[in-house]
Amino acid sequence: MGIGPGFRLVVELDMVPVIGRNRFATMVRFIGRKKCGLTTLAPEPTFVNRGTFPLPSPVPTSRPAGRLSAASSRTSQETWGLLMDVSFLGGPHPQRGVGVVAPFDFALDRELWRWVPDEVSLHLTRTPYVPVEVSLDLARLVSEHETLGEAVRALSAAEPEVLAYACTSGSFVGGIAGERAMCEAMFRSGERPSVTTSGALLEALAELGARRIALVTPYTRSVTESLEEYLAEAGITVTGRAFLGLTRHIWKVPYRDVADMARGAARLDADALFISCTNLPTYDVIPQLEAELRIPVISANQVTVWAALRRLGTRAVGPYQALLDESARHWPAPELPQMPQEPAHELPEEQEGWA
Repeated sequence: MGIGPGFRLVVELDMVPVIGRNRFATMVRFIGRKKCGLTTLAPEPTFVNRGTFPLPSPVPTSRPAGRLSAASSRTSQETWGLLMDVSFLGGPHPQRGVGVVAPFDFALDRELWRWVPDEVSLHLTRTPYVPVEVSLDLARLVSEHETLGEAVRALSAAEPEVLAYACTSGSFVGGIAGERAMCEAMFRSGERPSVTTSGALLEALAELGARRIALVTPYTRSVTESLEEYLAEAGITVTGRAFLGLTRHIWKVPYRDVADMARGAARLDADALFISCTNLPTYDVIPQLEAELRIPVISANQVTVWAALRRLGTRAVGPYQALLDESARHWPAPELPQMPQEPAHELPEEQEGWA
């Protein structure tokens, strides 16, 4: 780098950690250039090591190294440069966002993110806390239009392109008319396409061509029956069901309990299996159950993200999940055990034709 005749360049080296990696890079601090003889600047470059790793000894010169004055170290001409080319990053890339309104007790943010491609961000907010356990009363409280409006306005600062309400019971408790009214309330407050979990459920069943489904919920009997009424209103028949009767800590249910309920509910002929509640973990168990039951398995969080991303014109990600991949909707016929064949016995000529 040219600094002009009669000038000296003073730099200060630091060893700094590179973010996200267990490595160090050399940071060079350019104090600036000064006309020799007019300031206290050293006649030769002065290297100061502030890191934990020793720098190589400088090459001896005919002139002694000087010291930097405090004034020169605080000069307004200070700039910083990292000896690492980051031009290849080309980012940050433009962000596309989905604004998510979740109940105050929602604890599966991480699971929602697993269905989201890299170019999309989720912006979550929660409804205000109320001291009520999971029930039809709570479903009505967390779906009030005023509550939705406040949550959507809070999300508007992040400028999401789509809005999603991530709660199954809160969006089916008012029936189909209530679910549509929720979407309209969210649209009025945020002026963005809006979807709810229960609305996304019907959309997913239509995509799969499923009219008869098995049902799994963590709810009490009354909440489960309310979901069945919602499905019946949409022309969906429930062929079998299983529920846990929980009113709290639903996110703590292990996968093995979800799988056991699914096996019990899907005994009768069904086109698909639905696992309800956005607070019930399902991501990893979906492909396992599909392989075992040989029918599409969909869950509350899965359909919510899937429907929201459809409105963005992009797709949810997830391995071997029938809703997300048409090629995963066809299962090979189960292999029947081969029965040993007995050797054929020849019949006497007089009995030929009677065999």
